[in-house]
Amino acid sequence: MAGGTDRTVGQRCRRIAAVLPLVLAAISLGTGCATQSAGGLAERTAPTPAQARPERPELGSDYDTLVAELATRDGDYMGARRAFERAVAKDPGSAWLHFRLARLAAQTDDLAVALIQAEKGHALDPDDVDGRIFLARLYRLNRDLASVARVLTDDAGKPVSSSAALLLQQVYLEGGQLDQALAVSQGLTRSDPDNLAGYMAVATVYERLGRFDEAEAALRAALDRHPNRFVIYSRLARMQRARKDRSGEIEIYREVLSEYPNHYGTLVSLGEAQIADNDIEGAIETYREIARAFPEDLQVVRRLASLEFGAGHYEASARRLRDAAARYPDHYEFAYSLGQVLRGLGEDDEALAVFDTIPKTHALYVEARMQSAVILEDQERFAEALVEIDALRVLRPDRGLDYHAASLRARTGDFAGGVAMLEAIRVENPADDEVLYQLGVLHGLHGDSDQALEYMQAVLGHNPDNAQALNYIGYTWAEQGQKLDEAERLIKLALQLSPRDGYIADSLGWVYYMRARPMMGGDLEAEGRALLELAVEQLDLAVELTGGDPVVSEHLGDVYLLLEDRKRALDYYEEAVELKPREDEQPDLMDKLDQLRGEIGSGASR
Repeated sequence: MAGGTDRTVGQRCRRIAAVLPLVLAAISLGTGCATQSAGGLAERTAPTPAQARPERPELGSDYDTLVAELATRDGDYMGARRAFERAVAKDPGSAWLHFRLARLAAQTDDLAVALIQAEKGHALDPDDVDGRIFLARLYRLNRDLASVARVLTDDAGKPVSSSAALLLQQVYLEGGQLDQALAVSQGLTRSDPDNLAGYMAVATVYERLGRFDEAEAALRAALDRHPNRFVIYSRLARMQRARKDRSGEIEIYREVLSEYPNHYGTLVSLGEAQIADNDIEGAIETYREIARAFPEDLQVVRRLASLEFGAGHYEASARRLRDAAARYPDHYEFAYSLGQVLRGLGEDDEALAVFDTIPKTHALYVEARMQSAVILEDQERFAEALVEIDALRVLRPDRGLDYHAASLRARTGDFAGGVAMLEAIRVENPADDEVLYQLGVLHGLHGDSDQALEYMQAVLGHNPDNAQALNYIGYTWAEQGQKLDEAERLIKLALQLSPRDGYIADSLGWVYYMRARPMMGGDLEAEGRALLELAVEQLDLAVELTGGDPVVSEHLGDVYLLLEDRKRALDYYEEAVELKPREDEQPDLMDKLDQLRGEIGSGASR
């Protein structure tokens, strides 16, 4: 039907359907007749490949259109394009055919042809809104903003539809033309006030402009039209989060919950917002509410137990995890978490028993055995800890585990065996300064500080920026009361290399303390007190970075004792004991604690 114009896709589809029997017959005649079965029914042959379907110049465009659609179905897009091109040649006045060819060209990444054909379709049928939007998207890919605006608007410059307005707004946003984007989206809310996307578009532009109050007003207007739509509340909450207004975000969640008290997603979002706002107790209460409403949600149980433990509700956390482990014995994540909580409670033997329940086949088995090894080491059961570590070295070979095993071997009394392990690694890795460092640490634990320092100097010979070796040398000199100026220089250099290392911060605080000691009670006391203030500053930082360490607490006690603040010194000594002191590093802690208690009359010796 050359020269005709198809006004809609529906008309085109109806035309194809009307001629389908005739065209199928034509295709069948071109490819061979069907044979008759014994029962008289025609046996169907396999589908003919699109490229084998004949060209039929004597037939109308509908024949080529059907061939093209069959080829598209078969995935033969180039064959489909050729068929559509034949259809367009037969019926050049069909807007639908031009648009269909344009879409297929775009599908095969030929944007140039797609644009040409889509423009022809638009010229033939400017009232085809879907065609306009498709053409605009092609121009959007080419970053041709002027053409996008031309295609999507009418002669008065207004978008031709709501969908056109939203696309135009997006393109203006991408081009940074925020005023135009705002005008288009506001126009959409006026022309189509029930269109939720329009209000969302207005809010987006206001957010980009930094006009958050107006963005919120647009979303509130959307709520007036679409009450209780979660997507709007979610957008309001995200906006408050972007503004870092956690209290505003929390209020929005509470607004939702007033209508839907047990809405799971909102409760979880509220809890996480409370955590971000450092309202841990509020978050705990929220997660308890979730756990009551959704008792089978195991992730919530674990999260709640973790929050309770972190907030110091150790017994509550342990009870919750014991209950979960009993109810879900095959969920060994609960057992693992319970073991960690029991460690925090000081219930080491029970923790060991719990970790022992995790089977070898579980993903947490290795971590559980590592936890057990640490507990055994803390209990100075070094031989048993070594058995655990050696087993882990088989399951998960790791250089760090090798170093740990060497240290434990030395702690069992087999110092030579520990050194031999490290020397074997050194033979295989002669340039690895970490092996030298571990050898130095091992000799230090054995009481040979001179040999330890030699190894640490060798480490610096290989790697002058090894922060741990710098710190080791500096702290050792500080402990010995020697070379304090050089010790301070090395530790400060280590702290520059590793500024978030709490143990290096502790070393610097200790250097300040050791430098201040000889100054107190004499002409240099003012200078000594200034050094002690610096020591407190560094040791407080060390507490923050380590999360609490018995050696750091003892150091703070020593500093406050030198400042003659015996009450605070006693508090820190007692804190060090609560944190389980390391006997080899803190041999005098209990003596200092007992003496100070006796002096200030605060109780009997422990």
